[in-house]
Formats: sequence, C-alpha cells, structure tokens
Amino acid sequence: MIWTMKKIKVGVVGVGYLGSIHARVYKELSNCELTAVCDINKNHLEVITKKLNVWGCINYKQLFDRVNAVSITTPTKLHHPIAADFLKQRIHVLIEKPFTNTLKEADDLIKLAKKNNLILQIGHIERFNSAFSAVQKIIKDPKFIECHRLSSFSGRSIDVGVVMDLMIHDIDIVLGLVNSPIKKIEAIGTNVLTNFEDIANARITFKNNCIANLTSSRISDEFMRKIRIFQKDTYISLDYKEAKAMVYKKHNSHISKEELPIEKEEPLKKELSSFIDCIINHKKPIVSGEVARQALKVALEIQKKIWRKR
Repeated sequence: MIWTMKKIKVGVVGVGYLGSIHARVYKELSNCELTAVCDINKNHLEVITKKLNVWGCINYKQLFDRVNAVSITTPTKLHHPIAADFLKQRIHVLIEKPFTNTLKEADDLIKLAKKNNLILQIGHIERFNSAFSAVQKIIKDPKFIECHRLSSFSGRSIDVGVVMDLMIHDIDIVLGLVNSPIKKIEAIGTNVLTNFEDIANARITFKNNCIANLTSSRISDEFMRKIRIFQKDTYISLDYKEAKAMVYKKHNSHISKEELPIEKEEPLKKELSSFIDCIINHKKPIVSGEVARQALKVALEIQKKIWRKR
C-alpha cells in the first residue's frame, strides 16, 4: 500500500539490544511516529514502553492495525515468517541483516513486496556510514579490496555464524563497489565459542580480476571496522568505527595524503530516515531486497565452503 500521509506510523518487532535502538531512533525522527513495539520478552517490552512512552504487545499481529511500516529485529530464523505476515497486510518492512536464512525465503519476501507495491529494505547499515558516503565518488575501478571486521564475543547474534553476523556487511559493500560477476570464492573458518563459525576469511576473485580479501572475527580482543581499497595510483583507507577516510594518491614521483572532510552522523538514523523517505516518496531503497539477496547468496556460499572443509 502507498501511503500519502506525512507522518508514517512505525512499529518495531523485537526490542532487544538492536531493536531498542531502532525504537529510540524512530522516536527522534520527524517524518514518522513510533506507535507500537513488540517483544516476547516481557522485561524488554516493559523497559522500552516506559522509556519511550509507547504502546507494546507480545504478539506482533496486534501491530497490523496500528502501523504503516515496521522494523523487524528478531533472530534471523523469524525474519521470513514475520516479514511475510506484515507484507501480506500491506505494511512496509525493514529487516535487519542478515536478510533471511535461505535464498528461497528471500525470494518469497521480494515477490510479496512487489506484488503489494511495498518498500522492502534490508539493514546493511554501512551503506549509510558517513565515511563510506565520502569515498564512494572517488572509487572507480578497484583492483584489490581488504576488509577487517573484528569484535570481542558479545553473546548476541549467536543464532548465526560470523559470516552472517559480521562479514555480510563487507560482502554487501564489496559487491556494490566491484562492477563485475564473481569468478571464484575461497573460504576458511572455524567455530570456537559457538556451534557456528566464529572466525572466517574469504577471498573473492571477480571476472575483472579484482580480488577482495575479507576477514571477520567475533572472538578478538580488538574492535575493528576497516576497509582498504586499492586502485590505479590511489589507496583509500576507511575506518567505519571512527567515520574517518584517508586517501593516498601518486603524483609523479611522490604520494600525497588527504583526510576527507566528513560530517559525522548516526548511520542508523540515516538508514531509518531513508526507509521512511522511500515510503513517502515512492523511492527504491539503497539496499532493496534484490540487493541484499546478492550479499546473502555470497555469504551462504562462503559458509558452505567453510563447513565443507571441516
């Protein structure tokens, strides 16, 4: 359903750590109204309803008559059934990454959104990082890309492995930067603290000979969110965490160094504001279901190669 009203009524399903941030951001946005939240954990629900002065429930189906759009921030296995129910009710949906557990589930949601003329956006937040926005225009023909995404063990998102939890962000970014089909994927990894891979490395070779090397860990002492991009006569270093971007360029016999000016903004606020803007102005999301499906397909292939070796 296309809504012409200026204030979009929004709900959040799943108000744990990440969902509570979604709810807080929606409350702060001027182009929408947070009208409802849902969580099966009554403690989570009570905290958010009191803190944000918003109506809450434990059954997400009670949101159907209260919202025009919803963020789904539940465990991944619940993304498909919950999103499908909202799309069938003609409600716009933003799903936190990873999109779904399978390509079949992703295809079903994409089909439902198209059928009902709805916005379906997936929460790949780095697309809205100010540092990434600053370097996008100078990335033309990357030859080699290196990504490091490291975290200590938080105990969250242990229903999926580190590929779906962390690496998928970098997969999405790399696919968006390299305009070429994939030629080959190599991957290694292992589980340490969970039943899924907790550390992983993938090497993606594209048909245009660009190579991307991705490393992700959720058992590291160090917290790192970095990507390095190498192209002819230029090296770009991007720190997502610090929202900082450095550009090194070759000029004849010397190399210049420049730190790009960046207006720091909260990435999630930009992402959710963009979601609401797409609804109001009938625009295609930056990370649509189709775009997120591509990242999901590569992530599933990386996982398959890791576990086949083990």
